[in-house]
Amino acid sequence: MPTPENTSWVILAGGQASRMGGNDKGLVKLAGRAMIEHVMDTLKSQTNAITINANRNASTYQQYGAVFGDHIQNYPGPLGGMHAALHHLSSDWVGFVPCDCPQLPHDLVSRMAEACDETTDIAVAHDGDHIQPVVTLLHRRILPKLEAFLANGDRKIILLYKQCNMITVDFSDQPNAFVNLNTPEELAHFGQNL
Repeated sequence: MPTPENTSWVILAGGQASRMGGNDKGLVKLAGRAMIEHVMDTLKSQTNAITINANRNASTYQQYGAVFGDHIQNYPGPLGGMHAALHHLSSDWVGFVPCDCPQLPHDLVSRMAEACDETTDIAVAHDGDHIQPVVTLLHRRILPKLEAFLANGDRKIILLYKQCNMITVDFSDQPNAFVNLNTPEELAHFGQNL
């Protein structure tokens, strides 16, 4: 069973950020600080086991914590980061958050862990309207399915989840916690409201 103490958490910062003009989203400034710093601040109060998945600017990211890159080339998306994490980390349970969600729930780790039982493969956050597929806690037993999925050329995260015992974790009391910033316009608008 996962607990906040026996889970490892990964900030996914390995994407191409094409909608952010190619700028590395985790390092884009929001309210004068790199976006990943906002994510780190929220996670640090919940867990000590935080690593970063990044495929560029690794030396910059290292100031925030241990960094590892994808094992699969050509930016396979969040699943590439999840795949690399399951190879890089030894925990049975590994959680993931994106680097572009600056106001994640302050009880994310405990609520995700408490929702799981021994049959859970993947727990996914739900904001009341939609699942948040990159805010997830998964058991390493999915690795063979994940590797087969990626080897088949599939990249759609929810298709993999449907092959596993997935549960959703209700965060409808905090629907704005999962606002993610994908474009310079979204970043500028959000920053004005901080």
